[in-house]
Amino acid sequence: MKEILEYLFNHHTLSKSQAKAIMIEIAQNKFNPQEVTAFISIFLMRNITLPELEGFREALLQMAIPVDIDAKDAIDIVGTGGDGKNTINISTLASFVVAGAGQKVIKHGNYGASTLTGSSNVLEECGYEFKNSSERLQEDLEKANICFLHAPYFHPALKSVGTLRKSLGLRTFFNLLGPLVNPAKPQFSMIGVYNLEIARIYQYLLQKDARDFVIVHGLDGYDEISLTHDTKIITKNGEEVYSAKDLGFEAVTAESIKAGTSIQETAEIFRNILSGNGSNQQNSVVLVNAAVALLNTKKFGNYNECLAFARESLYSGKAFQSFNLLIN
Repeated sequence: MKEILEYLFNHHTLSKSQAKAIMIEIAQNKFNPQEVTAFISIFLMRNITLPELEGFREALLQMAIPVDIDAKDAIDIVGTGGDGKNTINISTLASFVVAGAGQKVIKHGNYGASTLTGSSNVLEECGYEFKNSSERLQEDLEKANICFLHAPYFHPALKSVGTLRKSLGLRTFFNLLGPLVNPAKPQFSMIGVYNLEIARIYQYLLQKDARDFVIVHGLDGYDEISLTHDTKIITKNGEEVYSAKDLGFEAVTAESIKAGTSIQETAEIFRNILSGNGSNQQNSVVLVNAAVALLNTKKFGNYNECLAFARESLYSGKAFQSFNLLIN
């Protein structure tokens, strides 16, 4: 590791094969925590390159515990996290709305590292039991239209650096990898990113895949469609900037979509929204993300039709039913 660190400290970057080899060695615990911390810190001082991201991703997917779930018609809705905004769990909420609308969701998530409450935190607090059995995950998908893959159960490397990431409490390149390494490899993905440079790297990487994607970035720094400002949306067909009005909503305030100050408080907000007791602003942000996710699948019509499906899912109780079926 010493040679690698010296190489990187001299402003060099890694090739795809070098990045892949290092990630495999990190997963095998070949380096001590201080060495891994130094390695991670380099990427806090500069953005990751496309070959580095490709190499890290390839290593994680190669080492992932195999998952045998029918993913050919499923979507994952996920953000990189690390935007420092401390919002409600928008992508997870949108996942249940999408599931309630009739679209299968294979959600990949983890405990919060650079934030208090990740998707794993909130679902665990709500009573969900993490599963690593393909059969049980497939059962969840069939009964609730959604299943949840807790990342450390499937990625040895993420498990080995979990404590280190939490102790750092900072956004690291592992934030960027999470949305790219769903071991079930669903056909569709909606990924929120916290800055435009990362959005561009994701775009280059995902265009090489056969699967469909949509990348979203709130231009005021959110890794989702926040409706607090304009949003850039990128697909294989190009990119556009949309205002809240363009998407059929009034702008919302940053304060209105804040998470709680504890995991328990955030989980309570989460349940309130899914049960139909969210504020108009909370509901708006969840619905717009769900509508764009549905649009990505090309099965629910145009954007306005997708928004109608999302509204019906949330307000009829179908999203909450999907949540209860998964939890119970």
